[in-house]
Amino acid sequence: MSTVTVEEFATELSRPVTEILTQLKEAGVVVAGEKSELSAADKQALLVYLQQKGRGGAVAPTSRITLKRKETTEIKLGGGRGAPTKTVSIEVRKRRTYLKADSQEAADEIAAEAEARVAQELAEREVVAARVAAETEVRRAAEEAVRHAREEADRVKREAEEAELRDKQQHADRLKNDPIFKASWDAQQSRRRAEENIRRAAEMRNAPPPVVVPVPAKKPEKTAATTTTAAPDRNKGGHHGRSELHVAEGKSGKREKKSKKPTGRIRVDNAHGFEKPVAPIVREVEVPEAITVGELANRMAVKATDLIRVMMKNGVMATINQTLDQDTAMLMVEEMGHQAKAVKASDVEDSLTIAVAGDQSGATQVTRAPVVTIMGHVDHGKTSLLDYIRKTRVAAGEAGGITQHIGAYHVKTDKGVITFLDTPGHAAFTRMRARGAQITDIVVLVVAADDGVMPQTKEAIQHAKAAGAPIVVAMTKIDKPSKDPERVKMELSKLEVQPEDWGGDVQFVGVSSVTGEGIDALLDALLIQAEVLELKAAIDVPARGTIVESSLEKGRGAVATVLVRAGTLKQGDVILTGPHFGRVRAMFDETGKPVKEAGPSIPVAVLGLSGVPDAGDDVVVVADERKARELALLRETKMREQKLAQSQAVRMDQIFAQMGDGSGGEQKSLNLMIKTDVQGSAEALADALRKLPSAEIKVNVLSASIGGISESDVDLALASKAIIIGFNVRADSVARKRIQDTGVDMRYYSIIYNVIDDVTDAIAGLLGTETRENILGTAQVRDVFRSSILGNIAGCLVMEGRVQRGQPIRVLRNQTVVYEGELESLRRFKDDVNKVEAGTECGIGVKNYNDIKPGDQIECFERVQVRRTVGAA
Repeated sequence: MSTVTVEEFATELSRPVTEILTQLKEAGVVVAGEKSELSAADKQALLVYLQQKGRGGAVAPTSRITLKRKETTEIKLGGGRGAPTKTVSIEVRKRRTYLKADSQEAADEIAAEAEARVAQELAEREVVAARVAAETEVRRAAEEAVRHAREEADRVKREAEEAELRDKQQHADRLKNDPIFKASWDAQQSRRRAEENIRRAAEMRNAPPPVVVPVPAKKPEKTAATTTTAAPDRNKGGHHGRSELHVAEGKSGKREKKSKKPTGRIRVDNAHGFEKPVAPIVREVEVPEAITVGELANRMAVKATDLIRVMMKNGVMATINQTLDQDTAMLMVEEMGHQAKAVKASDVEDSLTIAVAGDQSGATQVTRAPVVTIMGHVDHGKTSLLDYIRKTRVAAGEAGGITQHIGAYHVKTDKGVITFLDTPGHAAFTRMRARGAQITDIVVLVVAADDGVMPQTKEAIQHAKAAGAPIVVAMTKIDKPSKDPERVKMELSKLEVQPEDWGGDVQFVGVSSVTGEGIDALLDALLIQAEVLELKAAIDVPARGTIVESSLEKGRGAVATVLVRAGTLKQGDVILTGPHFGRVRAMFDETGKPVKEAGPSIPVAVLGLSGVPDAGDDVVVVADERKARELALLRETKMREQKLAQSQAVRMDQIFAQMGDGSGGEQKSLNLMIKTDVQGSAEALADALRKLPSAEIKVNVLSASIGGISESDVDLALASKAIIIGFNVRADSVARKRIQDTGVDMRYYSIIYNVIDDVTDAIAGLLGTETRENILGTAQVRDVFRSSILGNIAGCLVMEGRVQRGQPIRVLRNQTVVYEGELESLRRFKDDVNKVEAGTECGIGVKNYNDIKPGDQIECFERVQVRRTVGAA
């Protein structure tokens, strides 16, 4: 028997190597390790030891031990003739029995038995291999036969198709070369056209059409070419089975190609004639809000070059693919001698809007709460009045105590529910106030009793009258000694706002936000006015509402404040507003509490829109989601076309203005980029800055959007040489690094007065001093501790710069300003310090602000007076 190593022997026995080594050592067999070889004597000694150990030392003269082994081999069989090679696995199982014999004969018998078993296993392996090879050869032969049969069938089918195509071509050639067939076919077609023309003429004369009897054509004279033996057979139908199909009975021979003899058929002239118009054609051309030059020319049925020529004569420079606005296009249509008809986008949207909103007829009408808008001049106490009613501090959250957003609040009083809209009073927020007046039921005109009527007071009266809303005058600051209510009534009466005690129909109520005087009387006046109006709304219909305000918040996406006008808005509804579309993922009331539904006259903050809508857009709950998507896409396309038309329209006078007076000078412009926290502030700032008068410098607002300042905004400002104005927003860390590297001028503001004043001074070229804010440092709030003396103390780590005592600070949350104030305390461990540098921990106490949270940033800055310099863009 061959020798094996200890490791191979342990594998045969399926036992661990360490166990085999231990047993060999106990049996007296000396081995060096698992790689040592074992002889037959060693194996026999191990067997004797195991038998003695298993039977208590009694050794049987014919005791045996059986070892089993399983081997798997693979045989690769070639398929032949391109067939893939196949691999066959063959498993061979071996079994060996070791027997201790007393004589050499017994050992020889065991060896012979083992050799016979090995020979039998080899024979079985050869039989299996032969069977697999035979099966493979049979399978290959069958596949080859199937392939040959498929190829033969394809060849036969292809030959049949070719033969059929060849027969068809030959038949077509014979028909083409047969003059008799061609003449007969032409005669039939002419006869059919004649009959149709006669029938139409009879119908036009309101008479029955005459019966057309075809006259048989005369038999053509026979020539030498026609006296053939094949002609009679063809007339009799014996050749190819043709008789009446081609030639009438009794006719034979070929016809003369140039025969001028009459055929007896009725001839009708079908030629179309053209008459020159005696007057120019005037068309009614529908002109949408935006249309390209090529499309406008097609609608007028004129050449695009002619239209461009007329446009150039009128000072409008455009190519064939440029877009024109509606006014310019209508002028060009009238200039070309046609009638222009303006087509509004609402005409196209009407059908889709009806399909989207669904049927709202038969809805149940219930009494709804009044929507009250508070208007008035800046700093006349509007927000303080509402704050006293709601028992919360609204004005404290605004920069300088000035309201710069539209706030929607629904208040439950003892006398009923009232929804208040608080609008800003500054002149720049005229558009926001106008939207508030359009969705309101009652206007509360706030006038300070000690100040009287101011310019924004007059604007508020105009907005209220334009909206047709009744006015209730609230004379605030009635508790001051300098009050003069009679003067207020006198000034308002000049503006056609007559008090009731003077014979008018407007209620005047004196109120005080400090003492609460007159608040109940004001609420009574509002509820009485609401009863007079008999406000109703449907509740069992798809909800409809108006966007009051919108913003883009980190982690929440587009957030829109919706004032529900009718129906019930529920979580999960699909809504459409302007070009935006989405499903209501969550709703919150004015306190930030989640709500599941909102009825009429209730304002809620809605999450889930695809983009930030514009304030004032209508909101509708979608009944057909697919059509709502179409309508949203249509509105988006229309808005894009309108912006493109406005940007591409170039007039001749604009070109001359750019050319200047011939000296080569260029008009100076001041490029601005506006980034704000809400949509209303962006609109108000853009409108206010564009309206600033200037003859030397043009204010060019490149963009007015919401959200924090990003790196792409800095790159755009660098390319266009623009100044970035951040209104209640901040730049992220990447953008700040980019600003430091490029030197882009970026200015932060929190009050709109400062923005307008700074831009006005820059345009006027004043070289006075201005207040600028230099960021000293930023600290990250890690934890908040409660102090019985100082309130909440923010445990901070100074990230950049330094935090210095005596300097103003701002609290930033998600890169948005939530509070501006000053430091109350600055400590390092238990010691008061004047400043803390970057990388140092400290404790910061913010004065009059206890809502600081971990993760907020405290920005320390200083205001410095610098000399203003304005450079040309």
